[in-house]
Amino acid sequence: MGIDSDSGISAPTGGRGARKRILTAAQDLFYWRGIANTGVDQVAEHAHASKRTLYNHYPTKDALVQAYLRSIDTPDGVPRERAVNDLDSPPRARLLGIFDARPDLGFRGCPFHNAAVELAGARPDVHHIVVDHKRAFIELLVSACAEVGARNPRELGHQLAVLFEGATALTTSLGETSPFIYAQSAAAALIDAATGPSLS
Repeated sequence: MGIDSDSGISAPTGGRGARKRILTAAQDLFYWRGIANTGVDQVAEHAHASKRTLYNHYPTKDALVQAYLRSIDTPDGVPRERAVNDLDSPPRARLLGIFDARPDLGFRGCPFHNAAVELAGARPDVHHIVVDHKRAFIELLVSACAEVGARNPRELGHQLAVLFEGATALTTSLGETSPFIYAQSAAAALIDAATGPSLS
């Protein structure tokens, strides 16, 4: 894999496996440069494939965008969401782990949120993938909230999802991870309030 000297993005080299190279190129370019700002010409060039080869595998840009999102719609696909899937950790640690402030997790935000904002509902099939991913992530949070002993795990799960989305968006805007530090402390307070003695 080579390096694009202009962007620093890894560039797949030529040879067999054009479909995989094209998808890898789309993952890099769509995430770091944006879906709307990246044309199929750029993806093909980055993948060292012809446009004809690209269209043989992905007949439209929309099909390529869908393949890109589905390829990262996995437990390990979005780095900041991975903690909630770490079943070897206690549920509280998993819930707080999604607010990890390490800068190496990137500043470009959530690829699903980015797609929703960029495409603004113009591509219904892509929108459905985004919605399904977000709902599934919330359900994982709700499940972990039940494990941690929340009185109302669904409410807490949605509250943590709102905190997470806000911290992700602000981190992207500011280019620094301090929003995750504040969000994590707020999340800890919410978890304590939801699992501690009831005030009623």
